[in-house]
Amino acid sequence: MADQNVPPSRQRDDRGWDGRQHPTPDGYRDHGTSAPYGPTGQQPNHPYPGHPPAVPAPAGPYLGHPPAAPGPARRGPQWVGPDGLGRPAQAATPGHGLPNLDDDDDPGRGVGRRRALAAIGGTAAVVAGGAALAMTPQVRGLFGDDAPVGDATGTTVTDGTPARPSGQQPSTVRTYTEQNESYMGSRAGEALKKNSPSGGRTFSGPAAAAEATEVTVKTVLAKDPIRHLASRATFGATPKLTADIKRLGIDAWVRQQLEPEKLAPTPAELKLADLPTLKLSPQQLRDRRDALNERGAQPEREVVDATIARQIWSERQLFEVMVDFWNDFLHVAANFDGGEVYRTSFDADVVRKHALGSYPEMLVAANKHPALLLYLSQNDSRADAVNENLARENLELYSVGVDGGYSEKDVRQAALLQTGRGVNDGKYVFRPERHYLGKVKVLGFSHPNNSDDPKKADAAIDAYIAYIALHPSTARYVAQSLATRFVSDTPPKSLVERLAKTYSASKGMIRPMLMTLFSSSEFWASVGQKVRRPMEYLVATYRTLGVSPQAAPGFKQGDNKRTAFAQGLRQIHDKMRELGQYPMGQPTPDGYPDVYVAWTSAGAMVNGWNEAGELIGGWRTQFTYTRPEKLVARPPATAGAYVDALAQRLVHQKLSARERELILDVAGVSASARVDATFNGAVAAVARAILASPQHHLR
Repeated sequence: MADQNVPPSRQRDDRGWDGRQHPTPDGYRDHGTSAPYGPTGQQPNHPYPGHPPAVPAPAGPYLGHPPAAPGPARRGPQWVGPDGLGRPAQAATPGHGLPNLDDDDDPGRGVGRRRALAAIGGTAAVVAGGAALAMTPQVRGLFGDDAPVGDATGTTVTDGTPARPSGQQPSTVRTYTEQNESYMGSRAGEALKKNSPSGGRTFSGPAAAAEATEVTVKTVLAKDPIRHLASRATFGATPKLTADIKRLGIDAWVRQQLEPEKLAPTPAELKLADLPTLKLSPQQLRDRRDALNERGAQPEREVVDATIARQIWSERQLFEVMVDFWNDFLHVAANFDGGEVYRTSFDADVVRKHALGSYPEMLVAANKHPALLLYLSQNDSRADAVNENLARENLELYSVGVDGGYSEKDVRQAALLQTGRGVNDGKYVFRPERHYLGKVKVLGFSHPNNSDDPKKADAAIDAYIAYIALHPSTARYVAQSLATRFVSDTPPKSLVERLAKTYSASKGMIRPMLMTLFSSSEFWASVGQKVRRPMEYLVATYRTLGVSPQAAPGFKQGDNKRTAFAQGLRQIHDKMRELGQYPMGQPTPDGYPDVYVAWTSAGAMVNGWNEAGELIGGWRTQFTYTRPEKLVARPPATAGAYVDALAQRLVHQKLSARERELILDVAGVSASARVDATFNGAVAAVARAILASPQHHLR
């Protein structure tokens, strides 16, 4: 079961972060090392000259989880594996003080700015779909108004020990979907459910569905179908993106996104050549280990760096969203023991190869890839000593789901059938001498499994994997997860049923499912029903600010082994680690949860706001930034009109009257006040406040 399968992590994975934002002159920080590819050594730890570091946001417990034992709080419960509890959480940053939410040395005015900013950002606590304009208890706690209020939504951890009765039903085991559902059982989750769209129908295409669907839910987001599509089908709207959708039309843009191979790579994607390990095969990574180590290359980190770059700068946005979806659904952590050799190949040859293609083909390919076989200990499984890890997760996480109808007996039968598969000399192998021979039956699949011909025995396993990938329970499970990603934390059953029918009718093809999704009224009615997770918030911030992958003129080379672009990507990667989410980052095979109440951390929210301030100020000079006074081409002369124009530029819609007033409070001016292009020196603070609004937190 998922809570037993905690792959071993190396010592470097247990190190905490220092929490400083500017530990080196160029802002670059490389947390930990990557033995055997990366040398050890301490990193410098001093701020940018002339720019004080932000005081780290308090870690604080996430909504619905009890305080942890001494040490930092983790999102979600501890996971129990064969060797006991999983690795410790990252170390909390010592020290006290308020986060760096303002640029004002005046204590009185600074507190006012912090309160205004928190009031804006607090609306992202999407009670009733983002309509409530009130700070969350966690954010109020930062300012001493109230103590944070708990909300008992913790999930009981299953025992994960040999004492677990073999007849225990899988429905008691926590999985990806159940993980989402467990969070949604909280009071905040119940409030969200009340505002979810219900019922619906499928139209002839996305544009027809958008035109015919009325948005009735209460939300602060503009009920603009183009903005809605850009927010859900990409990692964040940009002026160019919305212009492209308007120019092409919704139908043509969706069709274009479903054929990513026809879209030319962007300059940033071409710069991925700066990551030396990205194009190397597992064998090449093994053969060149010493040379890569000398260069400081870290393959398991570079694959994450490259994913971040594509999320920010690729025009194949829907494809990248689906890559992220599958990285949670069919999850293999980047930092497992073996990830430095095999995770890059798994990304290219399994996830990216099939992300918009056939899920059955993806699952079959995954089950013959060294990354998954090592991650879940299949290489150790043989007929006389069966390891159930991969067999269990194939059922529980990667196909039918915990309520898909299988039993413990099915798990054992599947584990016996899958013996013999493993890795030798860096490649997939089938070892007939380790394979169990004898009839097996799993769910409705049965096979005599009596051939000592390696090809036939291996083919029997492929047939079983394809069978469970096309099982009706898998159709519902994939449909539920896809609808949760694109529509609502509590997606309408009507949509889930239609998506499942499409999955079954198309034999597990992903493009038809997405066309059904985008042609459904439930998708277009769900404005304001999804909240960006920390990683998505950061990526959307880079996108909307128009950050360029080229180094800024003032960049000073601080690492002669990596280019500015490679250093900058690693810095974003490390910031995401601090926020608690990064591509392929979950150490356990269930992937990250995709519901808002799993991520309600005041610390992560404030840390994200601080990072937005860094980007607006252009402090991370590995990239080039638009100066804040240049974000609006022709800034209006009055403060109120300037806020309206800046909001349209950054969050692609107007703010409410109340939010507009809060933004003006940040600058300390009235709507009618005359301002210059710098907003009388406050444009950076105003832009950061807009990026703390619910309009930027919602997707």
